[in-house]
Amino acid sequence: MATIQKLIKAMLDFTKKAPDQLLAQGYTILKAMAGNVNFPNPPLDLAVFKTLLDAFSVAIGDAKDGSKKAITQRNQIGEEIVQTLRLVALYVELNCKGDMNIFLTSGLTPRSATRTPSQPLAPTALTGVTQGISGQLLATIKRVRGAKNYQLRIGQIGAGGAMPTSWTIETVPNAKTAAALNGLTPGTTYAIQVRAYGFLGYTEWSDSAVRMVT
Repeated sequence: MATIQKLIKAMLDFTKKAPDQLLAQGYTILKAMAGNVNFPNPPLDLAVFKTLLDAFSVAIGDAKDGSKKAITQRNQIGEEIVQTLRLVALYVELNCKGDMNIFLTSGLTPRSATRTPSQPLAPTALTGVTQGISGQLLATIKRVRGAKNYQLRIGQIGAGGAMPTSWTIETVPNAKTAAALNGLTPGTTYAIQVRAYGFLGYTEWSDSAVRMVT
């Protein structure tokens, strides 16, 4: 008798996110899906999706002046992005072969299957950030018992040491090895934070580790 694979479900909380958060998640999933050998035939044109995200980014900026027209435009694009992400989520659920590690390469967050875990996760932290190849940092994460995966976020330090105003988020399946943060700009100083994901959701973001990349 054939074994029926357990379906891993994605969190579909896109409508609960603020526009900036939805935009960041959209770019994260776009980056994760681009060239992903685990999901070679996504149900959308990724170049078109990038154009939509770029338009959403502009619309978010335009809406900051409080214009009703700009806010409406932002919300309309946001709704289109939500529908697109739901389509991607369904595709990933059906094509990850029930393998959590494959699922996580999509950039999506898995939905918890348990509603009443016994206790929340302990906080995690970065135990080290070292230089890799040029334009790369290697982040070592403190392992947390019960964590299903981790998220790293990285952003450029501003003038005068100001904390980042925008972040790039990477999902990391485990803390066994240092996670590579690629595509960074040499000579730029970054702040890096980490959080763990468990049955109750995410822990708080850790304190920042600050490092200049070469």
